[in-house]
Amino acid sequence: MPHRIPSPRKSLRALLRNRSGQALIEAALTLSLLCTMLLGAFELGKVAYAWIEVTRAAKAGVQYGDRNVNDAVDTSGIQTAAANEAPDISGLTTTSSVGCSCSNGGTSTCLNTDCPNSHIIETLTVQTSATYDPGIHLPGLPTTYTLHGKAVQMVLQ
Repeated sequence: MPHRIPSPRKSLRALLRNRSGQALIEAALTLSLLCTMLLGAFELGKVAYAWIEVTRAAKAGVQYGDRNVNDAVDTSGIQTAAANEAPDISGLTTTSSVGCSCSNGGTSTCLNTDCPNSHIIETLTVQTSATYDPGIHLPGLPTTYTLHGKAVQMVLQ
């Protein structure tokens, strides 16, 4: 008896009824999606931790400089305090500036003669920034992140 070749329509119906590999394919697709989501969450956590360190570095710098007027202009001391607070962050840049105003609301250029009827209020601002590479690079997410921190504090007179 000759061997009959099934029609394409019957073969397609037979394939659609056969579900033996469906669970394996669904598991593979689900696991790949789950792994991508977990890696993305891990990357986000690393970036958030680095941002916290950069922000804490700015706070440490401003805490160093707010003790007195001389420390407020000690940029190398402020930079060292900030770098010590964020040892895991490489390439941390720190800038600081001092602004003055009069206690009665007037403007001041930080000269002793600027506020005749009130006293001078000095404010120290420390800004930090760093470029962070989390090490995991997922499609659709940046490969590096620029993180910024800022702290403002009045300087003790």
